[in-house]
Amino acid sequence: MRDNYQKLKSLAFTNGASLFGVADVTGWRESFHLPSKGLFPLGISLAFRLSDPIIDELKERPTLLYYHHYKQVNYFLDRLALIISSFIQDQGWKALPIPASQTIDWQRQLGHLSHKLVAQRAGLGWIGRSNLLVTPQYGARVRLVTILTDMPLSPSTPAEGDCGDCRDCLPACPVGAIKEDQKDFDHMRCFEKLKQFRKLGYVGQYICGLCVKACKGPKG
Repeated sequence: MRDNYQKLKSLAFTNGASLFGVADVTGWRESFHLPSKGLFPLGISLAFRLSDPIIDELKERPTLLYYHHYKQVNYFLDRLALIISSFIQDQGWKALPIPASQTIDWQRQLGHLSHKLVAQRAGLGWIGRSNLLVTPQYGARVRLVTILTDMPLSPSTPAEGDCGDCRDCLPACPVGAIKEDQKDFDHMRCFEKLKQFRKLGYVGQYICGLCVKACKGPKG
């Protein structure tokens, strides 16, 4: 299993991944919004680091440059997931790549599964006050994709960090959706602001990025 893990990790980094981990998903896969919930015991989590200059350019709203970057990174992650999935299938195992950004419920901000929860279980980072995955290396400045598989792999140790005393994301949110406790994150306030950004014609999708900009990871 360790050999499989190292092969996949090497393949992922060779093809541009910034972070790699494997999560045991058997205990909570029933929460997935997928037809094949019971087939895959493991989730491979891949992260790609976003461009700091593009993120740092954000002021009070998303920009067209950020919108383009967001789309291209999602496309890259989907291609990366296909490469890894193809390799797994060539080894005789099953692999189901989950789109990096395919929302099935915008108001509740739900996808086919929670990429950030898989990433947390795979040791990539923790869920911060901003309701985003926060990585030790890059803060929240990453995008994620997941591959579900039955390939024998050794799961990574789940991440147990937290935001500590950092509250940089709270004042960064223009509608106060981010709270002291991550569990109190106001999805509806966030979604209404995303709708406003799109309606005003700033970008063609429900994105913001201001909390991503604020979170640069652990301090000190």
